Amino acid sequence: MKVITVEEHFESAKVTQAMAAAAGQQSRPNVSPEMAHYMQTTLPTATIMQDVAKDRLEFMNRYGIDMQVLSYGNAQPQNLDPKDAVPLSQLANDELAKAIQVAPDRYAGLAVLPVGDPNAAAKELHRAVEQLGLKGVLLKGNYAGKFFDDPFFFPIFQAAAELNVPVYFHPSFVPPVITQHYFESDHWTEVVSGIFGSAGYGWHMDVGIQVMRMILSGIFDKLPNLKLVSGHWGELVPMFLERLDDELDKYDGLKRHFSAYYRDNVYVTPSGILSQPQLNFLLEEVGAEHILYSIDYPYKQPANAATFLNDAKLTASQREAIAHGNAERVFNLK
Repeated sequence: MKVITVEEHFESAKVTQAMAAAAGQQSRPNVSPEMAHYMQTTLPTATIMQDVAKDRLEFMNRYGIDMQVLSYGNAQPQNLDPKDAVPLSQLANDELAKAIQVAPDRYAGLAVLPVGDPNAAAKELHRAVEQLGLKGVLLKGNYAGKFFDDPFFFPIFQAAAELNVPVYFHPSFVPPVITQHYFESDHWTEVVSGIFGSAGYGWHMDVGIQVMRMILSGIFDKLPNLKLVSGHWGELVPMFLERLDDELDKYDGLKRHFSAYYRDNVYVTPSGILSQPQLNFLLEEVGAEHILYSIDYPYKQPANAATFLNDAKLTASQREAIAHGNAERVFNLK
């Protein structure tokens, strides 16, 4: 069975160095000494992130992964000042396109965009797709305190709809005031607060709200073919679709149920959380045709990456759709 994973991360040494120079600091966010130690000892090294020729391919071969769709994670220039973000996003996309050429039958990629200048971002998305052959865009977190439903960013989504490429919403660090209010306590360490407020829960709450705001903004009435991709089994949102319908239908001004937009325009991936109960729930809520496979390499390298889909309680057609068919359709990989 062919397998395509669609949230697999990459960094470029050239881009990371250029970002640090532009920002006057390291590209990763400032954190407490305890959290910095945790990140240094648990997160993938730059060497692993940058590799496309050896360890990554060995992992893919070992776990039966035919193709990875590569994207920059948090070490990317999206949120820099536009004067820096525009040229560095171009550099990042050029570097990713070059990395893909190491094994073009095994890799595809998602663009980085300078979101602080939406018109320049739309132009760069056209270049990335039409000239470099990238297959969509990954947006992380938010920009300058604005979620992406803000009309300011509309040119980016209009371009994605025109190009028929998806927008993958990826978590990023939440504002410190959110961390302080929800995730810090005198009863646990700063490392626990940092994890609780990021990869443990906070990131997922934040980017799930991002997807909900996109629906509530009415963007899918304006751009009915726009496709969003949401990792980590939908970042908590699918569990509340019926509740959102019940509570919002009378007031939100949308033409359809909230859940109808979600089920038509949003695709979900596991991001390496390979759990049968969560898969069962998503099959019921959105259907196999809206589930894509992802490992979140190299952050996650689950032991059941090679066996999960084969062992899962799926029909043959569901298994093929989730393993590769949906990815080929959504990301235009054929």
